[in-house]
Amino acid sequence: MPANPPSPRRLLVVQVAGLGLQTYRDSQALRTALGGLQAHPLQPPFPAVTCTAQATFRTATPPAVHGVVANGWLDRPLRHTTFWEQSARLVDGPRIWDGLRARDGRVAILFWQQSLGESADITLSPAPVHLHGGGLVDACYSQPADLAEAAAILLREPFRLSRYWGPLASTRSSRWIAQATALLMSGKLTDAPDLCLTYLPALDYDFQRHGPGHRTAARALRELAGDLAILRDASARHGYDLLIWGDYAITSGGGEVLFPNRLLHEAGLMQTRVIRGRHYPDLHTSRAFAVVDHQIAHVYVANRQDIQAVREALAACGEIRPREEVPELNHPRAGELILTAPPRSWFAYPWWRHRHEAPDYARHIDIHNKPGYDPCELFFGWPPGSVSLNPARVGGVHGLQSDASMACWISDAPFEPRPHTLCTLAETVGRHLESLK
Repeated sequence: MPANPPSPRRLLVVQVAGLGLQTYRDSQALRTALGGLQAHPLQPPFPAVTCTAQATFRTATPPAVHGVVANGWLDRPLRHTTFWEQSARLVDGPRIWDGLRARDGRVAILFWQQSLGESADITLSPAPVHLHGGGLVDACYSQPADLAEAAAILLREPFRLSRYWGPLASTRSSRWIAQATALLMSGKLTDAPDLCLTYLPALDYDFQRHGPGHRTAARALRELAGDLAILRDASARHGYDLLIWGDYAITSGGGEVLFPNRLLHEAGLMQTRVIRGRHYPDLHTSRAFAVVDHQIAHVYVANRQDIQAVREALAACGEIRPREEVPELNHPRAGELILTAPPRSWFAYPWWRHRHEAPDYARHIDIHNKPGYDPCELFFGWPPGSVSLNPARVGGVHGLQSDASMACWISDAPFEPRPHTLCTLAETVGRHLESLK
């Protein structure tokens, strides 16, 4: 009698922030941790930022389709920017695992942005409670509801938000996530999933703070190697194939820090309200505003008659194109104009020129209220308890598509033909999932 075919293995998908192709090839620690598995080039979506990449992978579509055009954008009717929101309903389109779940397969998604309310059986994500009088309570959102507490008990400590973002952010957050993921795959927290998506931010901190060539980068790589070794071992023990992919490569900064909103303000196109000497944006009367995110910016222009004036104001600030000429970003959430920085340069959100004019939130970790991404939150400032206002301290950048920013994917599963873009990798994984259950 012919032998029964082997049962399809489950799949662990690990998104590693900042894992570039060259970074992997140059790191003996990473290659050793993964048993010498080969890395393949992977073109990230544009822009090459976290939320866009995660939405692209889960839908196998570009941002022009799924709508996550950056880590944040301007809500035009509200005249309010929205950054790092968590609702899965912001990501349009079917998921690559829909067929698996329709066949009663189980799906887990851990520490991905826009994952609350996702079509998954298991969810774990940071969700702190902000107190009325200031401060916050560390907490995670989880489904099942007791999952986060069970993980904290078994790991003998809860997940610490301060290790995940801010001046104290470190590889310890990544280690907690890796250990929690291994516990989940073992079935000790709840029934193990058939597809598990998780996220390791280990490289994101010191690579952005100091650049990929700094001595602290080598330490971060060693710590990441430890995380991946934990997950590779857990995958082998619990019957999972392993897929690791990088969302972007962080390249060395050192170029000019660009301030598009200063230029718009000085041209009379962006307006502010002055409250107790501090300058806050008035997006209700502003004719234009740039929502910056690393090396790209969405420039929102209230009246198309002002587009030429905006282009002239930003002429020295990088390449500027109409949204319609950027197929990946031709979506209603995107700005009327798309601004990209030169290599090694990046966009900072401030519109003020003097420190005493900075809004109150500029000196604090405030990822939801700041109308732009602020990597200065990775550094302590003065006075104690504040974050830096000096963008010149930032050493690593990302957001563009280029050979230098090529990401990679690594797997012990035979994904053929080898995908080259994140969209095609997601499509390949979607086909792979058809064999499960």
